[in-house]
Amino acid sequence: MNKSFYHFLMKYRHPSPKESISKFANHAYLDHSFPKQSNDYHEISNYLELNGYYLESMTIFDEAWQLYQNS
Repeated sequence: MNKSFYHFLMKYRHPSPKESISKFANHAYLDHSFPKQSNDYHEISNYLELNGYYLESMTIFDEAWQLYQNS
């Protein structure tokens, strides 16, 4: 895996998001402290646990991570 999780997530950005992953992508884009270069699950997960106020549930991150792993 050579691209960061953030880079992967950005393909889900959408101007009028209906899906949770698109909402997550839009919020992550606006989160200037998001670990943009990371591809480490624990680093990103820990960051979101502390700062991911915009995530309805960590399940959304886990689902996005699965897609990232499978890409």
